[in-house]
Amino acid sequence: MKTNYLQKYRPYLHYAPREHWMNDPNGLVYFKGEYHLFYQYYPEDTVWGPMHWGHAVSKDLIQWEELDIALYPDELGMIFSGSAIVDWNNTTGFFADEPGLVAIFTNHLERGEENEPIQTQSLAYSHDQGRTWKKYEGNPVLGHDTKVDFRDPKVIWHEETKKWIMALATGQTISFYSSFNLIEWQFESEFGENIGIHDGVWECPDLFQLKAENSNEQRWVLIVSVGDNPEFDIGSQTQYFIGSFDGSTFTAENVSVNWLDFGKDNYAGVSFSDIPKEDGRRIYLGWMSNWRYADQVPTEVWRSQMTLPRELSLWENEDGFTVVQQPVKELESYFSKKIATHDTIDSEEEVKTYQVSESYVDLILNLEWISAEQFNIVLHHTEDQFTTIKIDALKKKVKLDRSQSGKVDFSDIFSSEQGLELESIENINLRIVIDSSSVELFINEGRYALTSLIYPDQACESISLSTSQGKVKVTNSSISAPVQSIEVQEEEER
Repeated sequence: MKTNYLQKYRPYLHYAPREHWMNDPNGLVYFKGEYHLFYQYYPEDTVWGPMHWGHAVSKDLIQWEELDIALYPDELGMIFSGSAIVDWNNTTGFFADEPGLVAIFTNHLERGEENEPIQTQSLAYSHDQGRTWKKYEGNPVLGHDTKVDFRDPKVIWHEETKKWIMALATGQTISFYSSFNLIEWQFESEFGENIGIHDGVWECPDLFQLKAENSNEQRWVLIVSVGDNPEFDIGSQTQYFIGSFDGSTFTAENVSVNWLDFGKDNYAGVSFSDIPKEDGRRIYLGWMSNWRYADQVPTEVWRSQMTLPRELSLWENEDGFTVVQQPVKELESYFSKKIATHDTIDSEEEVKTYQVSESYVDLILNLEWISAEQFNIVLHHTEDQFTTIKIDALKKKVKLDRSQSGKVDFSDIFSSEQGLELESIENINLRIVIDSSSVELFINEGRYALTSLIYPDQACESISLSTSQGKVKVTNSSISAPVQSIEVQEEEER
């Protein structure tokens, strides 16, 4: 794929289509050495339109090759979100010779202003590693007589019951169905009443099992995206539940609200299916945007990008479990350590500034709090464009301010502050990945994440560190820049 990196705001490390509109990631699956990324795509404009499935593949989750459109709208409607799996044992009967890919997706059929649309679930399958697709002639395979919102199927294989399980977004709940062949489905249960956030429509579920990093405990995780509600300033966002799943019913362990990301720009994310057992990772990818301003962001030829792929795990403490997310290890090969930082930042001294001037940057800071009331990180994009990250010791809060980061006037809420509250500020680990038009912040080894779009004239000119009213010790920290082998020029192959 030829990519013009001189297009303003085009990312180096994140997937973005060559042109036109993109939103939710769909059909994330690994098969025969390739990671497949399908996504909601409109090939005729840079705003949302009749949905197709775009398609890209990667060997390492960072460099992506964009392929031809996989699925087109048909007589059953547009091709909304869904998932893909490898049918290893030919449960469908589609693969007589060797295993292949099956896509499970929502058909959305508009019926005019006076009638509600119809949403049904359909299948398509591929015998050539996802390059071409054939839709199942018996589509749709699942519908509902009364539910208008009936979409975004995420299908997994449940080994204990030897059945396929579908998690389906059904308005303000998630419904679970089971099948032996992906064709005939049986209703199992419904989850969501009186639990979680219901400020917007529930969308894009994902269900999987995770192991805790610091114990031998395992739990099931249910991710649910919550659509934009104009009554609130946050826009679209993503929550998750932790509990158990017995092949029929998901049971949450507590009723507290868990946010997957505290930034405004990580939505509709799901995880890859069929990662090899010897790898063992649960890898997640989100749409890096927000429905409140997704069609207004100031890119021209293309619109929208994905987050960095992230490995998910659990962290157990006295209050229960937290989902931990870190950029996948494959990202490391795209950086070389450029500046090692070991210093004490004192409010009575000058600001510490590090010259960077790179197209993308990986910043790691390990902070030992001594006496400061606040620690400040300023990402200088240009002389007068900057993004500020502040850690308030008194309130134990992390805040990201992008109001001076570049182009911000396309949305009323884009400039509003983003942030989160920490349990403790004694020792803080930060990882900040800066690309042409994004900042991804991972705190305390990924126990908190904050994802934010930015639109500066360039990614990073310099980084400055300072404190207010006291000292913070910076240890074992670094600023990493692109390795020489991947410095790119206009139209160089990605």
